[in-house]
Amino acid sequence: MQIAVDDIDPADGFRSVLALRALADQLESEFVDQALGLGWSWARIGEALNVTRQAVQKKHGPRLRGPAD
Repeated sequence: MQIAVDDIDPADGFRSVLALRALADQLESEFVDQALGLGWSWARIGEALNVTRQAVQKKHGPRLRGPAD
């Protein structure tokens, strides 16, 4: 499926891009939580997301640890 961007107002297009990014971030967080719950390593999650272990741990680790005391 190909979208003809010439037929879409740029403001509407950017709103769509932002909504898709938010959805992708939400899904990624949920699947990281699920994978960790199933015993996946940070390395395996990073491989599945095509990023390094360090990148995925830096992004999701603080959220899982909660606020610093």
